[in-house]
This record gives sequence, C-alpha cells and structure tokens, in this order.
Amino acid sequence: MPSSASTGDGLSRRPFTIIFCVSLATALGNTGLISVLPAIGRSIGIPDPMVAAIFSLSAVLWAVSSPWWARASDRYGRKPLMMVGLSGFMVSMALCGVVVSAGLRHWATPMVIFALFLLARALFGLFGAASNPATQAYVAERTPLDKRTQAMASLAGAFGLGTVIGPFLAPLFVYPVVGLAGPLFTFALIAAAMLFVVWRYLPETPVAEDARRPRRPVVAGARKEKAMWRDPRIKPFLIYGFIVATCQTAQAQTLGFLIIDKLGMSPTEAQYFIAIAMMFGAVAGLLAQWGIIRMFQMTPRQLLRWGVAVAAAGNLIVALSPDYYVVVAGYAISSLGFGFARPGFTAGSSIAVGNDEQARVAGAIAAVNGINVVLAPLFVWLYEHVGPAPFLLNASLMGAMLIYAFRNTQLRNADPQPASREAAAAATLEKSDEGGV
Repeated sequence: MPSSASTGDGLSRRPFTIIFCVSLATALGNTGLISVLPAIGRSIGIPDPMVAAIFSLSAVLWAVSSPWWARASDRYGRKPLMMVGLSGFMVSMALCGVVVSAGLRHWATPMVIFALFLLARALFGLFGAASNPATQAYVAERTPLDKRTQAMASLAGAFGLGTVIGPFLAPLFVYPVVGLAGPLFTFALIAAAMLFVVWRYLPETPVAEDARRPRRPVVAGARKEKAMWRDPRIKPFLIYGFIVATCQTAQAQTLGFLIIDKLGMSPTEAQYFIAIAMMFGAVAGLLAQWGIIRMFQMTPRQLLRWGVAVAAAGNLIVALSPDYYVVVAGYAISSLGFGFARPGFTAGSSIAVGNDEQARVAGAIAAVNGINVVLAPLFVWLYEHVGPAPFLLNASLMGAMLIYAFRNTQLRNADPQPASREAAAAATLEKSDEGGV
C-alpha cells in the first residue's frame, strides 16, 4: 500500500477533481457508446442481441483482470494504474471507431465487423480495468470513515454526470465524413487529454520499496488471504451489487431499441430521442448522488433499501409505458433508484474493511460492475420476443433485492462503522439460521 495511504483531513480539492474527471472521461465514453450502439448495429446490420454482446468479452476480461490490477495498484501506486487504464480505454475506443467506420462503408460483412468490434472493445476490458480500482482506492484511503459514503457518492456522481454528457454529446460528434464512428474517435481524444492531466498534475507519493516486493509465500499454519467474493463481510454487498448492476446495464442497453421501435424512426433519426431519454435518466441519478444523499445524510443501509425500491417502480413504469414520454419518465425514476443503490453497496463494502484492504475491495467491486454486462444480450433477446419482459424481470429482481436488504444481516447493519471479521462471522452464522441467500 502506498506510504501516503491515508490522511485524517480527507482528500484535497485538486486531486479529487482529477480523480473525478478520470472516472468522468471513462463514463461519458462508455455511456456515449451505449447510446449510439443501437443505431450503429442496425445501420451495419448486426442483430440486436449481438450488438449487446459486443460488451461481453470485454466484461469477462474486466472481471478477471480487475482484482489483479487492484493488487498491482497496491504495489506500484494508484497513479500509474490510472494511466494504464486511460491508455487502454483510449486505444480501445480509437480501434472501435476504425471498425465502425469500416462497417458503415460495408468493407466487410456484419459478422466480421462484429468480431473485430468485439476484439477492439476487449482491450478496454483487459487494460481499461486498471483505473477503476485505483481511483476508488485513492479516494477511500484518503477519506475518513465518517465522510466516505459522501465521497463515494460524489465519485459515483462522475458516472452519473458521464451518463448525462456522453449521450448528449454523442449526436454532436456524428461528423459528416466518419458518421456514427465520430463519437468513438472523439471519446478517445478526451481520454488522451485526461491521460496527460493525470501524468502531469495528479500527486502521489512513491510506493515504499518493501511494498514493491512480491508477497512472500504463506507458511504452514499462517492464515491464507481470503478472496473478497468469499469474505463474509463483503459477499452480501457483491451479490446485491451484481444484481443491481446487471439490471441497470440491461435497462440501458435495451432502452435504445425500445425507443427506436416506439417512435418508428430510422436508427439515426431516433438517436437524438435516445440521447434525451438517457440524459433525463442521468440527471435523476445525479439528483440522487449529489443532492438527496447529501441533503439527508443517507447511510449505506438506507441507500441499499431505497435504491432497489425506486428502481423497481421505474422499471415497472417502462414495462407498461404506452408511449415515448412515459418511457422517459420510467427510465428517470429507475435511474434515481440506481443512483441510490450503487453508492450504497460501494460505500457499504468499503467501510466493512480496513484501509489496507481498500484496493482489494475496489477490485472486487470493479469485477462485479464489469461481469454483469455478459447477461445484457439475454435481456435484449427477451425484448425481441416479449417487449415488456426485460423490464418486468428487472422489477422482480429489484423486489428480491429489497427483501434481501432487509433480511441479510450484513446489509441490514450497514452503516459508517467498520465491521470486524468476528462480527462478520457471527453475521454469517445468523444468516444461515435465517435461511438467507
């Protein structure tokens, strides 16, 4: 762990702003790509479920590599890993732009373009995953416990702001020559600019020499380090987070197809309406993360409960929507709920462990946030066969998570106090007695 791991007074404004912008650059690029993907897929001729599957290989690589990158950030420092992540994102997005350009000009068959798109995006999953645990650990280890929930909510707000800016900017970047590939090239340039800012302006004390050495083998009788997904302090948060992230990703990737079909427009014409809908959802998420959470000083326990309850209501509205405007309203309500839930499980898992485990927790959370994308094609397939089905499924899963948040001991007791291993073990026994998940 870096020798400058923590400060009692919290993180100063300039480093946090840079960290925020790193997350923002990645978020606006990814959500901007999601907003134009339906139009890209239908313009090239790639089947809808395969469009959603473009993220699948990247998601698997993200989940597999995130814990490794988290350990690497302990050894080599947070800043170098942020630079690796931004570089991976920049190169991946630029290559995706080249592939989309080729597809729009029909230089290859849709299946060939799909395969190349899948591989180009996979670079983000492999290398782009480096920045996420590094940014989260950088903030967490420099923020006192009593301020960590708000700090994590503010950092999560970068994702929310990105979901406003990305879809809003994407149609503006559809240039005359490159067309729908324009947003991808532009997001790559934004990542390059942030890479320079991090390299030049983000402060970080060098990692102590002993922290750079490989970990010693575990000797006989010594306790082995438990994988985070098996740690009883963290496992309930990861289960909750996986379900929530899956539902949010599935809704976002299905939304574009739903709007195109509701309006009966061409993919390019409908792009502006998709952007407006996603912008309303993002504003609702920001309202949660930057306004309501701070105004009412909400704890992780409250966020875990309110988040899935509100998200369930929003998905139900989308499922039953008669027109575009009700879709937008339902999507905004859902986004408000997700804006509560995601900081809830992120902050809850962070405060459940000590400062020396922050990077490992961040890596586990990053893996959860990545691997859920693999299930998105299933939701798009459901949409093709029964329009309301993916949103009704989302509402049901959110209802199940609401029950889980009330019944599971770890989630029920989530508050800004660190949980000891002994308390977690006792909670696990109690959970078994209750027949919990």
